[in-house]
Amino acid sequence: MSLLNDALRAAEQRQGRPEVSTAYTGQVNRQPAARRWLVPVMAVLLVILVVVVVYGYFFRTPVAEIQVTERTAAPAPAAVPEVTEQPSDPASTAESESGHAPEPEPDATSPEPQTEAEIADTAPVLTQPVPQPRAPSNKIETKRQPQEPAKVASQPAEATPKPELESAEAQAQGRAPAVKQVRETAETIDLRVSREIARLLRAGESRAAEQMLADVASNQVAPVSRGVYARAMLLQDSPGWALPWVSGEEAQGYPELRLLRARALLSMGRLNEAVTTLSQDVPPVADNIEYRITLATLTQQAGENVEAARHWSALIAVDDSQPTWWVGLAIALEAGGQTAGALKAYTQAAQLPGLSQSLADYVRNRMTLLQAG
Repeated sequence: MSLLNDALRAAEQRQGRPEVSTAYTGQVNRQPAARRWLVPVMAVLLVILVVVVVYGYFFRTPVAEIQVTERTAAPAPAAVPEVTEQPSDPASTAESESGHAPEPEPDATSPEPQTEAEIADTAPVLTQPVPQPRAPSNKIETKRQPQEPAKVASQPAEATPKPELESAEAQAQGRAPAVKQVRETAETIDLRVSREIARLLRAGESRAAEQMLADVASNQVAPVSRGVYARAMLLQDSPGWALPWVSGEEAQGYPELRLLRARALLSMGRLNEAVTTLSQDVPPVADNIEYRITLATLTQQAGENVEAARHWSALIAVDDSQPTWWVGLAIALEAGGQTAGALKAYTQAAQLPGLSQSLADYVRNRMTLLQAG
């Protein structure tokens, strides 16, 4: 065993010596196998790296174009300028737009999958890109003020919107709807001025009320305002102030103003003029009962008993439950010599409730005298 060990040890020593040639040992001196696969692999990697760099430089969409594509997804103004020039330096453009340095190139050994931006870069550029859903992005973009989309001039003109649609759009945009101004008519102005005149008269400002009446009467008849002022003057025992506003051709066509004129004339002791005023264009009883009562009373005071009896009969034909109208008819008939008709009218008046004590005594007294004969 010792001999065998010595022989193996001697063989190892001979192989470890560099100066020993293969010819001496009778064996071929083989060189260790070199790594022949390293050179082709390095060459392939270099080619891939060059291809990736050239592809990323010429075909990859810059970050600025990606941001422009994302902005076009939002509503844009009417005139969208077409981008005709490409940025000369993608890296500097991306850094100026986003405020960050461009991302490093991907590893050459692992090809990067094609992104949406790269696909969009290969498509033809449109003048007005079609809005697409905006993908979530971690990039910080500069905030811009929202702009309302303008109407395209080539679109046909729309029909005029209705007022209801205009109001709804104004509320949706936070604006108050436009108030439509309605022009006042002559009747509306007259009613508004009459209320103001009544307020001034209650406050004791008669001069201001008359001046307001003069202003409105210079443009229109204003029958309501004239009546309010004239009636207030009659209550204040000033018929002279009321008479000018209820006289003339303007007031002639209104029964209410003729009635006020007759009362003003009667207060001034001009009975015949008052009867003449009321006798013109007498309205139907149902339309103006007060007018007919005043006319019947004044004609009776003027001694026109037949006309008075006719007016009282017209009133009773409309409403026969008024005892005072029966008394007026009875007095007119008695004054005209019609005692039988007067007795019947007195009797009817005595049977109805509502007479004052003095008038009831007068009716009973006239009935007793007419029955005695």
